[in-house]
Amino acid sequence: MLRRFLVTLLRRSFLVLILICLGCSAQSAPSEVSRRIERHVRAYYNIPGEVQVLISAPKASDFPNYDAVVVSFVNGQKKQDYDFLVAKDGKTLIRMTRMDLSTDPYTELMKKIDVSGRPTRGGKDAKVVAVNYDDFQCPYCSRMHQALFPQLQQEYGDRVRFIYKDFPLAEIHPWATHAAVNANCLAAQNGDAYWDFADWVHASQKEVNAAKPLDSQFALLDKQADLLGQKRSLDAAKLQPCIKAQKDDLVQASLREGNLLGITATPTMFINGEKVDGALPINELRAIFDRALKDAGVPGPARAAGTPAAPSATVPPAAK
Repeated sequence: MLRRFLVTLLRRSFLVLILICLGCSAQSAPSEVSRRIERHVRAYYNIPGEVQVLISAPKASDFPNYDAVVVSFVNGQKKQDYDFLVAKDGKTLIRMTRMDLSTDPYTELMKKIDVSGRPTRGGKDAKVVAVNYDDFQCPYCSRMHQALFPQLQQEYGDRVRFIYKDFPLAEIHPWATHAAVNANCLAAQNGDAYWDFADWVHASQKEVNAAKPLDSQFALLDKQADLLGQKRSLDAAKLQPCIKAQKDDLVQASLREGNLLGITATPTMFINGEKVDGALPINELRAIFDRALKDAGVPGPARAAGTPAAPSATVPPAAK
């Protein structure tokens, strides 16, 4: 009797275990709606095959007739989550981007940029600040620099403050980091000496490029930094060891900051937080500066008749 009871108990336990496992399998298997979501997301965003697409279980949303789902893209150790809305009938998927209108995105972005100690041009108390991530060997950076200085700086006067940060693309511009270090050595003693060097390098890229091999290019950059230090009566006992040491701590910190801001090419400039990619034509730069001044409640500069202040030309690509 006892044996029969134990056999019956074991059979029932085994049946319950099977049902539990089947229940787990049913819950973990993707639903038909999840499969459709994955196919549409892969097709629309052209997701590579090696990237895994995971769809969360739907949850109640703030929107009638729609549930919230999280679509995750997993590639190795990297995972990115995106919010979507899916109709309760499973026929419509909407990409959801929630924006907090109580904050200013441009102001929040500028808070992420450290400009302490950086040399400036223009008005020190200007309400419009242009921060340019620069590469001294980048030809497009040279084009941007020549548009900003002296023409736009003269036009806007004290209305705009210009600041440069380092973003040398060392893998394609082998002397750019060396130049950035030299510029920072000058800046440590005199901001005007920094701008003297920036002006010279951006006007002399061809000359530096021609001074091959690389050691000769470094020597030319060092010589020019030393000459500009003498011009500004800098302390040579501090400047020359700084140039020789080539400590790139400031440059690397600026690179990390730029990476966090999503910078991938130069020049990249932020005008009161508005991102400007590439060396734009000067009239397009005017339009952005004018808009920033208007937003800040500052009158724009008076211009002669016929001076364009709106975009009208194609944008050259940023250097990669």
